[in-house]
Amino acid sequence: MEIAEHITAIQQQGDLLATAAAQQDWNTPLMTCPDWQLRDLVRHIGGVHRWATRHVAERLTKPIRDYDPLAGPFAADAELIDWFRQGHARLVHTLTDAAPELECWSFLPAPSPLAFWARRQAHETGIHRADAESPRRVITPYLPNLAADGIDELLYCFVSRPGGRLRADPARTLHMHATDQPAEWTIEIGADGVTVSGTHPQADCSVSGSTSDLYLFLWNRSGLDGLTVNGDVQLLDTWRRDVRIRWS
Repeated sequence: MEIAEHITAIQQQGDLLATAAAQQDWNTPLMTCPDWQLRDLVRHIGGVHRWATRHVAERLTKPIRDYDPLAGPFAADAELIDWFRQGHARLVHTLTDAAPELECWSFLPAPSPLAFWARRQAHETGIHRADAESPRRVITPYLPNLAADGIDELLYCFVSRPGGRLRADPARTLHMHATDQPAEWTIEIGADGVTVSGTHPQADCSVSGSTSDLYLFLWNRSGLDGLTVNGDVQLLDTWRRDVRIRWS
């Protein structure tokens, strides 16, 4: 996906998140984030948007280690949706107006810092949109190209980083196959970590389904409903237990 497409996704996913949040009580517990109520989610993503905006707008070359102070003091419940929308709009505006040659801090491989921030915030916003919708048990499907891009980011940029918890000895192989577009991912889990490729070997466990359903499953936002599984299902339990995403 191109930078402009990621920015469009940020806009769309943030609008969906705000709509879902506005239709529910702030004390609603989130199925996908067991320790959070809806209020916590909106405060979190609103803080992340402000944190990202600062790095781009001010061309910061070192990270702001804590985004919570940027978000506070938090708005009262009655103003929380407006507070979220203001930060969301500033992020979209900042990324849209940023120069392609922008230099600032980033933390994942990308063609440029601007490409990194647009992509990361598209999926940060998108996956938390699913959290906001989760209490109603109906999650709006993601467009296949956005979901595939999010799986790429998750697997190639996060899960395969050194130091991750996901390990297996002897090595195990998990294969994910999209049924709505020509996309597949092979995740080789070994004693030293994870490697990812687009090949199609014999796998210990294979999962197929829509790209949107695969995206939600791999980000630990859904179970296996709508997916077809063959092989060792326990490998998926290992995934759910050990895959945790951190920016640092």
